[in-house]
Amino acid sequence: MSKIAIVILNWNGQLLLESYLPSVLRYSEDADIYVADNASTDGSVAFLKAHFPSVKIIQNTVNGGFAKGYNDALKQVDADIFCLLNSDVEVTENWLVPIQRLFAENPQIAIVQPKILDLIKRDHFEYAGAAGGFLDQLGYPFCRGRIFQALEKDEGQYDDTREIFWATGACMFIRKTVFNSLGGFDEAYFAHQEEVDLCWRAKNEGHQVYYVGESKVYHLGGSTLSNMNPKKTYLNFRNSLFSITKNLPRRKALLIIMIRLLLDGVAALRFIFQFKFSHCWAILRAHFSFYRQFGKMYRKREKANFILKYYVVKSIVWSHFVHQIEKFSDLVKD
Repeated sequence: MSKIAIVILNWNGQLLLESYLPSVLRYSEDADIYVADNASTDGSVAFLKAHFPSVKIIQNTVNGGFAKGYNDALKQVDADIFCLLNSDVEVTENWLVPIQRLFAENPQIAIVQPKILDLIKRDHFEYAGAAGGFLDQLGYPFCRGRIFQALEKDEGQYDDTREIFWATGACMFIRKTVFNSLGGFDEAYFAHQEEVDLCWRAKNEGHQVYYVGESKVYHLGGSTLSNMNPKKTYLNFRNSLFSITKNLPRRKALLIIMIRLLLDGVAALRFIFQFKFSHCWAILRAHFSFYRQFGKMYRKREKANFILKYYVVKSIVWSHFVHQIEKFSDLVKD
């Protein structure tokens, strides 16, 4: 059986570690458990040493966000499979078993995520990942169980095991060999949607990404940035454009970027009508940042053959906001 290392990235999250680390220790007896600290100033490291001596601590020298934080930390982890786990996740009994089995039986599968449920509203899917991630033709991400802010109730409709396009960074399992061969996360993203880019690059290399509904965890979400924080809006809009630039054929990428310019402008106007001016400004800043870094992102384009069937619907924006579709089952017929 492959050796799993659970690596929890922490930044000033002592209270989260106190609340959720015990479940990880209780139900992950076959795994090594690490906390990678991103230069916290809240006493997290001292707390861990005093209360969780069995946990291995990696101390990053700077807070480089999710991407650099994990890139730096995972260089110091010896395992066949990395589990990247948010500090605000409560795991459940036997959660590792079906994932270990899937990896063992399918060497072509490189990345896996479990079912992500809401820690507070426990019978509903959680925003970050839900039952597996997908893209539309314009590169907008969404999930089974979550389309924009519409979250489905878990009624067993996604208890399957199936291929997805991207797995959430809130709880992502990835083979060490694949993570290293891809060069890890793109540190220009800092945080948000770096996992979409990583999975897209893995897909371009011929790897598979899977969801396992038999394994479930509960995610608090928003502990670092809430879903409606302007900084998160900025990072999501900018980083999505980064991924399009890096992972699609040149003509396709440029066409979609032009369309996204218009649609993101509509999104900015919508925020104005909702009196959310800080979010409108966040979208504008996202585009300014993207255009400044376009050349650098273009030079990062993968050398592998680009996969052309990366999407399951043409426009999630049109489907949701015009046709009022809120459930994946009404959007895509498996």
